[in-house]
Amino acid sequence: MHLTLQKRTIAPMDSHETLRINGLSGKKTLEGILPVGGSKNAALPILAASLLTTGEVNIENMPNILDIRRMHTLLEHVGATAEFKENISTLSIPEDIGSEIEREIGEHMRASIILTAPLLARTGEVQFPHPGGCVIGKRPIDLFLSGFQKLGAEVKETDEGYHISAPNGLTGTTFFFPIQSHTATETLMMAATLADGTTVLENASTEPEIVDVANFLNKAGASIEGAGTHTIVIRGTGGEPLASPGTYSVIPDRLEAGSFFIIAALSGRNIEITNCNPGHLTALLDTMKKAGVAYEAGDDVISISGNTQPNEIFKAVSIKTHEYPGFPTDLQAPFAVFLTQATGKATIFETIFEGRLAYAESLSAMGADINVRDSHYAHISGPQELSGTTLKSPDIRAGLAYITAALVAEGESIISNLFYIDRGYESIEKKLQSVGANVERITDE
Repeated sequence: MHLTLQKRTIAPMDSHETLRINGLSGKKTLEGILPVGGSKNAALPILAASLLTTGEVNIENMPNILDIRRMHTLLEHVGATAEFKENISTLSIPEDIGSEIEREIGEHMRASIILTAPLLARTGEVQFPHPGGCVIGKRPIDLFLSGFQKLGAEVKETDEGYHISAPNGLTGTTFFFPIQSHTATETLMMAATLADGTTVLENASTEPEIVDVANFLNKAGASIEGAGTHTIVIRGTGGEPLASPGTYSVIPDRLEAGSFFIIAALSGRNIEITNCNPGHLTALLDTMKKAGVAYEAGDDVISISGNTQPNEIFKAVSIKTHEYPGFPTDLQAPFAVFLTQATGKATIFETIFEGRLAYAESLSAMGADINVRDSHYAHISGPQELSGTTLKSPDIRAGLAYITAALVAEGESIISNLFYIDRGYESIEKKLQSVGANVERITDE
């Protein structure tokens, strides 16, 4: 399939598609291979970073998900061309690009904010709306704005959004992140790439996706050192755009791999998770090992076999989410489903987003024993038999947790708000069908 994305076309925020899942009643029957796609959280900033270059860029291992299609549209809005075929994005970046982020998508897609850096660095200004995204709590953009100001830009806020200008270009600086933010780290790293002088980012986030963005930029001629550590040093080009990096391949999606691992632990008889990097999942794998999950990890594969015993053999393990390399906040909701099937009591302490426990009420309706103390703490007791029900996904990761719970449950579940799940997981129903799950995407007339 050859797809050229058009300007101002986005998927509806409330489509009529649902997932119908017939649960396995706690049985472990899934068998086969679950291939992991390219990382959403690396692919999006790499697409944005392509605007720091000129010429043609080919990005391989791109996930075919809603957010990538939206980012293509945003790139086209500022003058680039974007084509998608067989998980490869082919971009053509002109010497002259626009400076305004398309409003309709920007208001619903928080990742659009990463475009502010390349547009500001290339054109000397950027206009953008208040960014949207999943409803998982407050996600202020103060870090982005203060970082741009430290680089010498002027920030003006209006009722409709923001206007940031640096008509004389950006200037290298030292910026300390009072709290770690992987998106802000990527954004300011991009902005500093074309600045005049050297920029030092201190207390930077260390996620593998940040390393991937830095590697992409360095391949295009940037000078970035320290990505993956808490101190990143960027020697700017003085305003000169980067060269085309040619072809670049995005790293595997560690969050999709982790999600599949949890599904395989609960419902798999013999599952191989392929095209992944187990080294990016140390916190999850160590936690699951403590819980009694048997697995083998290779260079790019995780195998789970022989787990035919009841889930009561799993032990409840408490978790505290933390910035990488700690337990990922994006895997907290699927792990909560795991805890509903483990023996004992455990606590989830969510330290990143105060809205990430919104899924608990729905899991309780399925029969889970979850006591939410406040927006950061939840106690879960197990094992509990879950029953199928109707669910409405509130965000990407909770949507995956609902799929996980529906597979474990007895009876049929219907999951709506699929646009959230489609933002993070490519053809999730087809991948699960391939290992024997009874999952069907239904389009209502």
